[in-house]
Amino acid sequence: MAKTLSVEATWEGDYRCRVQTGTTELIIDEPVSAGGGGAGPQPTEVFLASLASCFALAVHHVARKRDLTLPDLSVRAVGEYDGPKFVTLRLEVSSSLPAEQLQPLLARAAAVCYVSNTLRAVNEVEVVVAPRV
Repeated sequence: MAKTLSVEATWEGDYRCRVQTGTTELIIDEPVSAGGGGAGPQPTEVFLASLASCFALAVHHVARKRDLTLPDLSVRAVGEYDGPKFVTLRLEVSSSLPAEQLQPLLARAAAVCYVSNTLRAVNEVEVVVAPRV
């Protein structure tokens, strides 16, 4: 059965939003150089953070199932812009675990990472007017 997850962003003026995620609030703001106040990460940084952190947790998950420890695991998400969108996304996974042991974990991690799976599966983002409550 499908589950639903939602977050809500409330505009606070200029290029700043407060995002409620259930237990946490985030401030999303454009940098000063782009007309924002720089009070938090910009939306594209949050997008890349979602991808990098989800993949890092997925690599940890599959390593743990194989009794492998990755104390120094890091994942860097790099996006290349072309107009108002990313045209390429790259995940750079690093760890002191030898590459020949790390590489097989990546395919399994890709299979369980919600964010990368969503990016591969969704062709369109539906935008609708919601009734005010």
